Amino acid sequence: MNTLSAATAGAVTFLWLGMVLAISFLEAPLKFRAPGVTIPIGLGIGRLVFRALNLVEAALAAVVIVAVAVGGPSAAIVALTAVVAVLLTVQLGVVRPRLNRRSDRVLAGEDLPRSRGHVYYVAFEITKVITLTVLGISLLAQ
Repeated sequence: MNTLSAATAGAVTFLWLGMVLAISFLEAPLKFRAPGVTIPIGLGIGRLVFRALNLVEAALAAVVIVAVAVGGPSAAIVALTAVVAVLLTVQLGVVRPRLNRRSDRVLAGEDLPRSRGHVYYVAFEITKVITLTVLGISLLAQ
């Protein structure tokens, strides 16, 4: 893979990884521990933050895909890029809409049991973090 493409894709991959770690594994759980933050307030904040994160993730994914595509990548780099793109696509197209519908119901005052949707979202985030880490390291080795 050419040096400029590998460096660009690697830098953007690690930026993406840092954002996911900071938001999904630091901000999201901590906001509910802040004094005065109720479930509806936390959900409202979370929806705004994750909407912004997901928009940035989509842009970063596009940059990584383009950089990898023009760089003459190995099959492993192509596979890792495809995996992380599919993970993000499923999160945004399947998991997030379900979580949004549920949070709409909670914000409307319904008393609902705990959601498995968050477990799926976290599982995707963990898998995405692992894949981004491996992809970033692989790009550094180019």
